Amino acid sequence: MEASAESGNLAGVRHIILILSGKGGVGKSTISTELALALRHMGKKVGILDVDLCGPSIPRMLRAQGRAVHQCDGGWVPVFVDQEQSVSLMSVGFLLEKPDEAVVWRGPKKNALIKQFVSDVAWGQLDYLVVDTPPGTSDEHMAALDALRPYSPLGAVVVTTPQAVSVGDVRRELTFCRKTGLRVIGIVENMSGFVCPHCTECTNVFSRGGGEELAKHAGVPFLGSVPLDPELTRCLEEGRDFIQEFPQSPAFHALSAIAQKILKETPA
Repeated sequence: MEASAESGNLAGVRHIILILSGKGGVGKSTISTELALALRHMGKKVGILDVDLCGPSIPRMLRAQGRAVHQCDGGWVPVFVDQEQSVSLMSVGFLLEKPDEAVVWRGPKKNALIKQFVSDVAWGQLDYLVVDTPPGTSDEHMAALDALRPYSPLGAVVVTTPQAVSVGDVRRELTFCRKTGLRVIGIVENMSGFVCPHCTECTNVFSRGGGEELAKHAGVPFLGSVPLDPELTRCLEEGRDFIQEFPQSPAFHALSAIAQKILKETPA
């Protein structure tokens, strides 16, 4: 009966994309959120599964914090973040009594919740389920991978920043993907330069090209570089749709190009 419920809840999901990185602070949640919004504006129906259990930031980024999760015959109903119900979200943030409450759980309890998110959320028909993961290659990653693997085509988007220390950590993430048989759709270099809010010139604050060099070395596609943009940061803080509001931004063009490449890499 449990397997039937799992199969039923994921039967309508065509592609599952895990957003991974070897370290924290590279903007996985930002990429997860903006990728979902970019795919939505390309006419796709998207779900976001936030399994970053200790740092569930996506509800705030989509202005969905404080929303209640309801039950239906198929399990939990994800929170819809737009009137058209084209983007749905499930996060541990919806299950905490207080927004500042810490998730102080040992591995088995975290793993059980991740499996429950996979089996007991009624996602309905989705073109893409985007899975935002915590940093590293921990129990949570294995739990998510084991729970999701039987049901839909899986792929990983690996996020790095340009600096050598980040690229080194992400190289280990690629090893994780290889060892677990997880296909790498491509690498995204985030925070690649800074867009001036006055003249829109892009300056390389850190460095540039580390992600692309890593992709060449690993033999995986390079999906693109996303610059730091103050407007993108503001939209994430305020829960606004950057993709809709700032189509002239270099970050918009970068995110749209990445979404287009993912569409090509994950054919219908």
